[in-house]
Amino acid sequence: MATVVKHTARTMLTLCIITMICSVSLAERVLKEKETINHVEKETKGFLKAVVDFLWDSGKGSYEPVWPEMKFDWKIIVGSIVGFLGAALGSVGGVGGGGIFVPMLALIIGFDSKSSTAISKCMIMGAALSTVYYNMRLRHPALDMPLIDYDLALLFQPMLMLGISIGVVCNVMFADWMVTVLLIIIFIGTSTKALLKGIDTWKKETILKKEKAKQLEEEPKTGEDYKPLPSGPAGAQDEVVPLLKNIYWKELSLLVYVWVAFLIIQIVKTYTKTCSIEYWILNFLQVPIAISVALFEAVCLFKGTRVIQSKGKEITNWKVHQILLYCFCGIIAGMVGGLLGLGGGFILGPLFLEMGIPPQVASATSTFSMLFSSSMSVVQYYYLDRFPVPYASYFVLVATIAAFAGQHVVRKIIAILGRASIIIFILASTIFISAISLGGVGIENMIVKMENHEYMGFENLCTQS
Repeated sequence: MATVVKHTARTMLTLCIITMICSVSLAERVLKEKETINHVEKETKGFLKAVVDFLWDSGKGSYEPVWPEMKFDWKIIVGSIVGFLGAALGSVGGVGGGGIFVPMLALIIGFDSKSSTAISKCMIMGAALSTVYYNMRLRHPALDMPLIDYDLALLFQPMLMLGISIGVVCNVMFADWMVTVLLIIIFIGTSTKALLKGIDTWKKETILKKEKAKQLEEEPKTGEDYKPLPSGPAGAQDEVVPLLKNIYWKELSLLVYVWVAFLIIQIVKTYTKTCSIEYWILNFLQVPIAISVALFEAVCLFKGTRVIQSKGKEITNWKVHQILLYCFCGIIAGMVGGLLGLGGGFILGPLFLEMGIPPQVASATSTFSMLFSSSMSVVQYYYLDRFPVPYASYFVLVATIAAFAGQHVVRKIIAILGRASIIIFILASTIFISAISLGGVGIENMIVKMENHEYMGFENLCTQS
């Protein structure tokens, strides 16, 4: 009996020990799992916090303006040559040349990226002013109308102006690497699209020239004048007329109204505190001003009371989604233009070509729209104190002279070769060069900042303005 009791007691003790060991092991496992979960949660929270700190820290800011002293040396000479070529090519292609101006100002002259953007806008304004004055005296290559399509400008210019205002604010807030990524994506896409359009136009021009030669061989004595299609070469069709007789005053008045209204808002904003209620009310006032004018033109196009005359006999039945898409493209062009210091023509130019607008008209109308938007962004950058006036004035003069010379030379080349597709190839090449140069500068700046462990997030608009 005693043996049985001892055996039972020993068995119970063994079971108790095993139970305790299992309980301790289970508890230890639970504790370890909790510690692992807590560790993962801490790592996740730490990662998210690191991302937030990287993108936004109200106590940090990486922007410090760098304005080199203005003196006559090799930098000014080389910068002037590059700026001259950029303005000449940009004005012909209808893109402004900002993609060449910004790297030149940053790499050669020595400005910081954001000051380069602001001065680039000044140069675009000068080039656009010279180009518009040149184009306003010319007629359409094949139709009885001005070279500048005022209805087309009226649809896009208000949205472009609105986008510019948004883009300037984004320029203050966005980090350089964000701008670089956006720039490379957009520029490569638009340059490829423009190049394909140029090749297609070249082929059409070749067919037209062959048909003309064949017609002259078959009927050498008819004396009939050959007239190219609207998308064909300008040649002798570029008739020069008095400036005042070549302006559509009603459309121009609406465009000037939008510009003046935006200008008044920008001036009044300087007397308000940044990020105050009054500041944001004034900013949002730009929306109804731009939309009202664009909506007026859109409704007229939809109803058929107005037409895009430069398309010639091709009649467009405008759909609502089409008009909304074009207005959206105008805003995007303005936003990216204000953000990168470009004119917006790198989007408008290819877009106009896709709409069936002749190359000469697409370039002239794009530049005409850019004149309003670039001059407005210059005003905004001036009130933000983003550029030195002496430097800006000098490069505006360079760009103005270059644009006029570029227009004159290229028009002569088109008249000799009989190919307006040259304008499209200039447009595509200028955009592609801009993508390489601006993208290269942006990537280099990113690497330097990463090596120096500098802040690379958003800036605070309320402290940077």
